[in-house]
Amino acid sequence: MKKPQTITQKIIARHANKKYVEEGEFVLAKVDLALSNDVTTPLAIKQFYKIFENIKEPKVFDRNKIVIVMDHFTPNKDIDSAQQNKFTKEFAEKFKIKHFYFGGCVGIEHTLLPEEGLVSVGDLIIGADSHTCTYGALGAFSTGVGSTDLAAVWASGKIWLRVPKTIKIVYYGKLNKNVVGKDLILSTIKTLGVDGANYKSLEFTGEVISKISIYSRFTMSNMAIECGAKNGIFEPDKITYNYLKNVKAKIPKDFYIKSDPDVKYDEIVEIDCSKIYPQVALPYLPSNSINVKDLKEKIYIDQVVIGSCTNGWYEDLYLAAKVLRNKKVNSNVRCLIFPATPKIYKQALKNGLIEIFLNAGCVINPPTCGPCLGGHLGILAEGEKAVATTNRNFIGRMGHVKSEVYLTNPIVAAYSAIRGYISDC
Repeated sequence: MKKPQTITQKIIARHANKKYVEEGEFVLAKVDLALSNDVTTPLAIKQFYKIFENIKEPKVFDRNKIVIVMDHFTPNKDIDSAQQNKFTKEFAEKFKIKHFYFGGCVGIEHTLLPEEGLVSVGDLIIGADSHTCTYGALGAFSTGVGSTDLAAVWASGKIWLRVPKTIKIVYYGKLNKNVVGKDLILSTIKTLGVDGANYKSLEFTGEVISKISIYSRFTMSNMAIECGAKNGIFEPDKITYNYLKNVKAKIPKDFYIKSDPDVKYDEIVEIDCSKIYPQVALPYLPSNSINVKDLKEKIYIDQVVIGSCTNGWYEDLYLAAKVLRNKKVNSNVRCLIFPATPKIYKQALKNGLIEIFLNAGCVINPPTCGPCLGGHLGILAEGEKAVATTNRNFIGRMGHVKSEVYLTNPIVAAYSAIRGYISDC
């Protein structure tokens, strides 16, 4: 008798060449794509060479399945970043890595990979970045690992995994005005807690999910890690299919992979979306989320960041531009716009969004993770407060340890830029 499995179990089983995998089982799985960036790659390179220290000609398992994206500290922010980027570039050239993105072709990695058609349904993807779980929006199993693990994958093409248990999240009810995926996931993280899904899979389901855009799904999968999840995943549907077709990604024959109807979940959580309004996550955790309308006092801000791997898609820029059209950014606020990829930047330019932002007094930045991790191009000083469409608001995340970051969707971020304080209208 065939044992019921979740979508995550099915993907892992296939890559481990097994018909079934048990929750908690350790398996050795083949990797379809191994990702790293300019921060995590140098350490992986050093570990990779240690693996082959007694071999004259080290080899990567497949130069076509390795992706390196120079998105955190490029353009080089200082001498140290310049040195490590040079080191990484030399490695990519030596091993003829096909998917090496730097300079004018670089974009924020978790937006760039789907856009380039490198990710599809049923894939198993690992990345030396915690937000690699983004690709679950396309029905892939994707998760973050350390640089040492990545080096082992470069050498072998395989990864050891413990099969996670799955929490099924059911979203029902009617979406309120200006509520998008960012609000749904912030509310979910509040419900589960920052460690409520440790090493578990989050399976996003329900009537609401079938109505939200692929970009909202990317946002939700991206932030699954913020409640400790191993991965976040959606069952592929017509929205998934249309996106993959548009980016010319491979579409597998068994496209409509899904969890078996009689599978036993570790937990089922139901969320009434009619009770969710535009959210703001207060410092210093993404789980500190409340409805913006429930703020008891005005929180004045110094900076707004619209972008990142979480909300730097064209749809996000479009939502922000609708608010900022014919308006001006408050004189006390710096509003920074980060299109996530060159293609998104070009589309925003062609459709007049960049002009709207410039007329409003925004600063347009190149595609980069810069301010999100407190790297560059938007660092906060002591006592400063920022509204950001990014994914984390830990102490010192965007600069000084006595600065504060408030997480919101692009609509709230744009309104806040105009008002000078956190606002959803």
